[in-house]
Amino acid sequence: MWKVTLMKFSPLIRTLGVALTALMISQSAFAQNLFAPVAQVNGAVVTEFELQQRQRFLQLLNAPGADRETSLQALIDDRLRLAEANRLGVSLPSEGLAAGLTEFAGRANLSLEEFSIALGQAGVSEETLRDFVSTSLIWRDLVRARFGGLVNITDNDLDRERARATGDAASGIRVLLSEIIIPAPPQNAARVAALADQISQTRSEAEFSSFARRFSATASRGQGGRMPWTPLSQLPPSLHPIILDLSEGEVTAPLSIPNAVALFQLRGIEETGRPATTYSEIEYAAYYISGGRSEAALATAASIRARVDRCDDLYGIAQGQPEEVLERGAKAPGDIPRDIGIELAKLDPGEVSTALTRANGNTLVFLMLCKRTAAERAEADIGQLAEIIRQRELQGHADQLIEQLRADARIILK
Repeated sequence: MWKVTLMKFSPLIRTLGVALTALMISQSAFAQNLFAPVAQVNGAVVTEFELQQRQRFLQLLNAPGADRETSLQALIDDRLRLAEANRLGVSLPSEGLAAGLTEFAGRANLSLEEFSIALGQAGVSEETLRDFVSTSLIWRDLVRARFGGLVNITDNDLDRERARATGDAASGIRVLLSEIIIPAPPQNAARVAALADQISQTRSEAEFSSFARRFSATASRGQGGRMPWTPLSQLPPSLHPIILDLSEGEVTAPLSIPNAVALFQLRGIEETGRPATTYSEIEYAAYYISGGRSEAALATAASIRARVDRCDDLYGIAQGQPEEVLERGAKAPGDIPRDIGIELAKLDPGEVSTALTRANGNTLVFLMLCKRTAAERAEADIGQLAEIIRQRELQGHADQLIEQLRADARIILK
C-alpha cells in the first residue's frame, strides 16, 4: 500500500522536489547577492546587505542622504574612519557604546529596547544601529584627541559668536513661514520621507499650501500651513541658521522630529529695528493621551481643551492616573526638543497644540504653553560659546581628514 501510494504520487513528488530545489537555489543566490561586495576600501568589503540596511535605517530616521549613492559613500567613509582609528589605537569601551546607544534612542523619546524593536519591525538589524553609533563615537573621540590641542579660541572669537547667538544684537528679526508637519510612524517612514523630499523641492507658495492642506497635522493646515509673523528668537535655536539660510519661496530640507517630519517655507523676513527678545526658560506642560491621532484621542483632546485655561488645570485632568501621564517643567530654549519647540513658538500662554505624538504615533501629546521667562540682556555664558566654537572648528578638521583619507585610499566600486 505504501509503495503503491508513493508510486501513484511520484510525479507530484518529483515536481515538488524540483520546485523546492529551485527555491533553495534561488534563496541561496539571493543570500549570495545580499552579501556580495558593492565596494572595497583598501581591501575592506562593503556588502549589498550593509548598503540596504544603512539606506533603510536613514529612511526610518527621515535623515538626509538616504538615497543609495549617498548611503554607499557614508559606508565607505565609515571604513576609512575605522581604519584610521585602528591605526591610531582609538577604541570605544563597551560602557561608552551602551551609553551612546541609549542616548541615540532617547532622541526619539524611546528606550533602547523600544527603539531596537521599532527598527526590527521595519527590517533594520541591531548590528546596523550598533555599527552606526559606534563608528560615530569612535570618530568623535579620534578627532578630539588628534585636533583638540589645535583649537585656540580668542576673545575676538567669543565676541563674534556672542553677536551671532543674540541675532545681530542690535535688531530683532521676524519671519513669515508656512509649515508642514507630517506624521511618520516607523511603518510609514519610507513613504513619508519620499513625500517630504518632493515637497522640499517646491518654490511655489500655492503648491506648498496645497501639500499642507493634504498632509500636515498642524492646526495651520486649514490656512495652507501659513503662520503669522513670528520673532526668530521665539523659534528653537537649532532652526535659526536653517531659516536664515533660506531665500523667499525656498523650503527647508526635511527636518526629522519624533514620529514626524517637518518642513518650512520662507514667505518673508524683516528686521524690526527693535532689540530681539530672548528667553532664559520656557515652561510648558504635556499631557499624554492614548490612541495617537485617532478620532477618539482627538475628541478627548478637544474635550480637555474646553475645560482648561492654564497649565495648573491639567493636574485635575490627570488626577488618579499614572504620574507619567502629565509632564510639566521649565527648560532653556536650547534644551527643549525641536518638535516641541516648534509648536511652543506658535502658542501664547494657555494655548494648546495637538500636532505631536509619541510612542511611534500611538500617544497624542496635548501640549500647553505655561509661560516664557525673558532673559536679562546679559552676556551669553562664555563656556557655552567656547564649546560652540570648538565643535565647529573640530568639525572642520574632521572634514579635512576624511577628504585626505579618501584621496589616499584605494576604493573599488563593484
